[in-house]
Amino acid sequence: MQKQIPFTLEQIQALAKDNPTPFYVYDEAGMRKTSQELNNAFADFKDYRNFFAVKALPNPEIMKVVASEGMGFDASSLAELELSARVGATPGDIMFTANDTAAEEYRRAIELGATINLDDISEIDFFDSNKIELPEVISFRYNPGSERHDSGNVIIGKPEEAKFGLTHEQILKAYEICQKRGAKRFGLHTMMVSNELAHTSLLETAKMIFDLAVQINQKLGIEFEFINIGGGFGIPYKPDEQPLDVNLVADGIKELHQKTIIENGLAPIRLVSEHGRYATGPHGYLITTVGHIKYTHKKYVGVDANMANLMRPGMYGSYHHISILGKEDIPADQVYDIVGSLCENNDKFAINRDLPEINLGDILVIHDAGAHAHSMGFNYNGKLRSAEFLLQPDNSFRLIRRAEALDDYFATLI
Repeated sequence: MQKQIPFTLEQIQALAKDNPTPFYVYDEAGMRKTSQELNNAFADFKDYRNFFAVKALPNPEIMKVVASEGMGFDASSLAELELSARVGATPGDIMFTANDTAAEEYRRAIELGATINLDDISEIDFFDSNKIELPEVISFRYNPGSERHDSGNVIIGKPEEAKFGLTHEQILKAYEICQKRGAKRFGLHTMMVSNELAHTSLLETAKMIFDLAVQINQKLGIEFEFINIGGGFGIPYKPDEQPLDVNLVADGIKELHQKTIIENGLAPIRLVSEHGRYATGPHGYLITTVGHIKYTHKKYVGVDANMANLMRPGMYGSYHHISILGKEDIPADQVYDIVGSLCENNDKFAINRDLPEINLGDILVIHDAGAHAHSMGFNYNGKLRSAEFLLQPDNSFRLIRRAEALDDYFATLI
């Protein structure tokens, strides 16, 4: 099976004349369509808003696109806070959910009017010791640990092994402490899975956090202003995978909200989320050219991209579909490993992949590279980060990040 490609071989060849591969292409129309589908699915929730996970694709032009579709920003570092500010974020537009967080990051988040999700009960004392006033809105991230044996996946891990969030006992105590200190406004946050396609798992997470909100309310009398159900909506990396039915998930969450939140008298509570991959992931493409073909114990195809451009396959063993431009209709009767040039054996985009016959100079498209792809790049072996282009609705390409040059690599050396 093939995945759809929003550009042609001729378009990429023309682009590559002045912009050598590898480079990324992002489809603006696709991102807008998916963003609108997400907003429409949750339209019944008053004031629902998705805060785009900046870590997924931290490019200002991409952030402007999702912001124009009504999204805020989910930031987790000082740089992501600054990016959000520089594209026009105002108070209320940023959710700041970090861990092992520096005092300067908290201070900047407060300056920007961000809503801060605290990752540990010790952060209360950390604010005191660093002479930082607690935020106006107090929110904590919940981690149920072994209470949820069925949760977690390879990206985040089992809850009891994940470094994120507070235990059940800790989160009750944390809200009690803040309440005694005079806090009046509260939020609640969790993030259980990443890239999840099973709607049942996502609904279990919603039920868990709704139940927790009721427990905290009944014990402490706290009324929550918002519940952040986190991110985690997955995308079908494999062409035969079924996409997540976001409407089914939204309907299920609405039913749980009615039974748990409304019927226990906690409404109104604003529902928010922090999806990044779901909005942009399917609409990014890493373009790379075949430079070497090696026949030893296996058939190896060497391309000019490498794990420094896209580390997910090497880091997680993740599948990314690969197309050969111009050969979409040719039978996939050859078996190849698609590899980069790093001095590491896990620098592979595909292992034992069925593909059409590949020749030197062929242009490969690595799909679903619109999230946690370019942003996870690095410079091992002195490899340079690639350019990024936005494919605009008028079918033209716009450079939104130039490729690194050797001068960039050496710029910080003394």
